[in-house]
Amino acid sequence: MEITWNPWHGCHKKSEGCLNCYMFRIDARYERDSSIVEKTGNFYLPVKRDRQKAYKIKSGTMIFLCFTSDFFVEEADIWREEVWKMIRERQDCKFLFFTKRPERFYIGLPVDWGDGYENVIMGVSCENQKRAEERLDIFLKLPLKHKIISVAPMLERIEIEKYLSKGIEQVICDGESGEQAREIYYDWVLDLREQCIRNKVNFWFRQTGANFIKAGKRYKIPKNKQIEQAKKAGINIQWEH
Repeated sequence: MEITWNPWHGCHKKSEGCLNCYMFRIDARYERDSSIVEKTGNFYLPVKRDRQKAYKIKSGTMIFLCFTSDFFVEEADIWREEVWKMIRERQDCKFLFFTKRPERFYIGLPVDWGDGYENVIMGVSCENQKRAEERLDIFLKLPLKHKIISVAPMLERIEIEKYLSKGIEQVICDGESGEQAREIYYDWVLDLREQCIRNKVNFWFRQTGANFIKAGKRYKIPKNKQIEQAKKAGINIQWEH
């Protein structure tokens, strides 16, 4: 089972990959200011219980955390400690989140963190070579049990092979969605995949994006087909470890 948990909503654009952020686009439809970071009504979602006092979220659930914000956004410093407590309480579930702010990892970190909680999977997003080198050098030094890299949206060919042998479990690759989506070349995706193959790292081409170029031809792919078309490419890799 999988669910999404957004304990807070809102963010600040951090780098090139944020230009056409889907959260800002959705908020704009409702004339909502995405730069205002606020707690949501689902703040305590993982520890809510039913009438029988059992957790409403079942054991074994994968919880996607902070997908309408950044887990380490500055305004959330005052709330993050409480979120860590809920994550520790729900060790029977896994929590996955991505960040563009790995340099803020230690702010509010639990005192019992040690080398990480087993139920936490953290990913760093890097959309181009500059951001990959800026963020991954920091990321690889962090005490974490599970580390993944998200190249999303992929804005250029990226060389990250030197990082892949240092405990990275998976690389996820996405094109950009939306009417103003920047292009992604299939050759870039395949090159990234080869880097993963050479290092026996799992690779997931999650979505094509809206502006997809393959063999010199440009494809405008609607949002409801982008994940499907990426899956049809048949290039995902899952290693047995």
